[in-house]
Amino acid sequence: MAVPEFTAVIPARYASTRLPGKPLLPIAGEPMIAHVWRRAWQSGAVRVVVATDDARIGEALAPYGAEVVMTRADHATGTDRLAEVTEALALEDEALVVNVQGDEPLMPPALIDQVARRLADDPEASIATLAEPLTEVESLFNPNVVKVVRAFDGRALYFSRAPVPWDREHFSDPPALLTTDAWLRHIGIYAYRAAFLHAFRDWPPAVLEQLEQLEQLRALQRGHIVQVALACTVNPPGVDTPDDLERVRRLTATRDHHSDRESP
Repeated sequence: MAVPEFTAVIPARYASTRLPGKPLLPIAGEPMIAHVWRRAWQSGAVRVVVATDDARIGEALAPYGAEVVMTRADHATGTDRLAEVTEALALEDEALVVNVQGDEPLMPPALIDQVARRLADDPEASIATLAEPLTEVESLFNPNVVKVVRAFDGRALYFSRAPVPWDREHFSDPPALLTTDAWLRHIGIYAYRAAFLHAFRDWPPAVLEQLEQLEQLRALQRGHIVQVALACTVNPPGVDTPDDLERVRRLTATRDHHSDRESP
């Protein structure tokens, strides 16, 4: 299936509570943001833009020839930052924009293409995103793992940090395993149309969004359609903590080692 034309935008903030300067932390000799930028270019994107509020990130990407757009530092969400970028790039209202998180240095390019296709396939949808089956009880009850419930046609019914859906018959005591494929973990990659981003920015935060601290609920509570596709490949974990960073460094070193061995 052909990939529709889309622009990949990578929001990259320098400030981070747990990992200050996260986009510039080195992985295999390169800043993290360079790995994300390269992954985005390996997708079907016709344009890849890094959106940042810190000149140091632009300077680090200069040797790669990356396109960087400087944005305001006071955006409340990454979606708000994307809205500013779409205006700066003068994108048409129907242009597709894929938000690739700046702390996902192992993001498979196939997932970037998939989320763009999902939005293009449903002209009524405002957002498309991805999910994968949840197989670990610990993740189901972990509030840092976002869960999503969807309809038969893939449209999101709800996103939550709580263990939804709740199995009334088996969750009275902590379960030992998940017996069906009803539980899905949300993967934080999104596709939007540019016009929707402009509207989203002007809406006040919704009650559900504030309670769950999940900005996609701002759209869902207003009745907008969010399409959720099951990821076509495994999405490796991103980088939120120092332990995550070390894990990604080990994975990258292992992949580079295998690549060197397979090279002629």
